[in-house]
Amino acid sequence: MFNRVAVKKQCPRIGHRRSMTRISALSALGCLLCFVNEAAQATPLEMPSPLTFEAGPLGTLNLQGVASGYGVWQDNKFAPTTSGPANTPATKSASADISNGMVIIQKNTGLVQFYLQAGAYNVMTLGSSYFSTGTFTQNTFGALPVGYLEIAPTDNFNVQIGKLPTLIGAEYTFSFQNWNIERGLLWGQENAVNKGIQANYTMGPVTASLSWNDGFYSNRFNWLTGALTWAINKENGVFFQAGGNMGHTNFAYSSIATTPLQNNESIYDLGYTYTGENLVVTPYVQYTSVPASAMTLAGYNGSQSTIGAAILADYSLTDKISVAGRVEYISNSGTAIDGAASLTGFGPGSHAWSLTVTPTYQDGGFFARAELSYVAATMPSNTGFSGTNGLAQTQLRGMLETGFMF
Repeated sequence: MFNRVAVKKQCPRIGHRRSMTRISALSALGCLLCFVNEAAQATPLEMPSPLTFEAGPLGTLNLQGVASGYGVWQDNKFAPTTSGPANTPATKSASADISNGMVIIQKNTGLVQFYLQAGAYNVMTLGSSYFSTGTFTQNTFGALPVGYLEIAPTDNFNVQIGKLPTLIGAEYTFSFQNWNIERGLLWGQENAVNKGIQANYTMGPVTASLSWNDGFYSNRFNWLTGALTWAINKENGVFFQAGGNMGHTNFAYSSIATTPLQNNESIYDLGYTYTGENLVVTPYVQYTSVPASAMTLAGYNGSQSTIGAAILADYSLTDKISVAGRVEYISNSGTAIDGAASLTGFGPGSHAWSLTVTPTYQDGGFFARAELSYVAATMPSNTGFSGTNGLAQTQLRGMLETGFMF
């Protein structure tokens, strides 16, 4: 189940504000939201302005950071695993840990720029098991999850190389960058931090990005991803994202960050964003497929696919209080009888949906928020995804997260 967890991308509105001429490693959706309305109010966890300092030959640098922790309660806790740590937080009804302990240093002016994000972090996904923050950080992207060098010869073109956030998806990696504390069901099919090279170009209301990378952090450079966004006007925009493995990655490369089946997939996201004075809404659809050649090598029959849809929204009640919501649906093709695989974590032939509500309070650098989420799956008879017996087909979680940003 936990192999659906991955890590996402930087949020321009939360992680670091940059002009649209320096969109670079942002996701297509993040770029679109900034381009459509840089000053939109519906942006929870808005980071304070960065601290700036002179660094000799490096020029002027920006410094930001976040320190936060979470507490979680869940029904239908997960059973201990037979491989890896047996007593993980996911096997408990309640637990607490650090959610973010991050420092961000960046240079965003001049021909040569860079971005470094270091520290500890944890990523929790709906309907999935999870680890402690120390275990997650160590076994995914390490203490420097994102870091890249950027060459920006013009205001509308740049090239980056290093550990880059993916171009795919509508949610970001770290909890402080998102409307919700947990990532959603569709997020589990998307890749995350990539090692590779990426080119970005902006022409009027259109932004295009293209990246050659290692997909699900596999260290095998055979993935191609791209994103295209069009800001129709200040309130409406559309985005299209696509990516896939151009060859085949050996299934021996497997970790929390590198999920073998998804690392051989093709993925397509199509969405729309409305940005109003107090409201932002993003519906999008997603399709993924894993070819029969990859499935056969993994011991399964035929090709596999998923199809999903989600609506993400955030409404600002005041300049300090907002409420975010997310509704999702995802299905997994095939049946267990046909020898199909589980791409979603809910089993072949399954259908799952989720509902998440997250009220947020922020005053300057301080923030606090609560979250209630529910996941339900229709699965083959006598199977489940949660519970100590592994047969439960629902899970309810309550979470609290609080901390400081500078």
